[in-house]
Amino acid sequence: MWWLVAAAALGIAMVITTLPELGMLAIGGAAAAATSGLGGGVVLQTVVFLAVSVALVGVVRGIALRHRATPPRLRTGIDALKGRSALVVERVDQHAGRIKLAGEIWSARALDTGRVYEAGEEVDVVDIEGATAVVM
Repeated sequence: MWWLVAAAALGIAMVITTLPELGMLAIGGAAAAATSGLGGGVVLQTVVFLAVSVALVGVVRGIALRHRATPPRLRTGIDALKGRSALVVERVDQHAGRIKLAGEIWSARALDTGRVYEAGEEVDVVDIEGATAVVM
């Protein structure tokens, strides 16, 4: 009975704090309660609680870390513009210029301070700084 009370308390704490680890501990408590219901002793109940809880935390944590390290497949916004080609419409140097990027006119500047791009040249967008594309 106490394992079910502990599992319920951990489940409520998980909902309040949004810590998924508490939910995994609650599942461990439910497994220990099931062990108790099947006639297992206190030592076996504790071992089942610890084994189930640690296994769940280990497996779910590993999956979460892999998911977090995976970059998004779909790039949107400014990230989608980086690496794209653009057409120079007004001379681009280290200070100013204009390019046509994704069908829109953008202010631009050259990444290399000594490089100048003339109208009609194709450039690659390296970065976006505010409303200015940095090109090379």
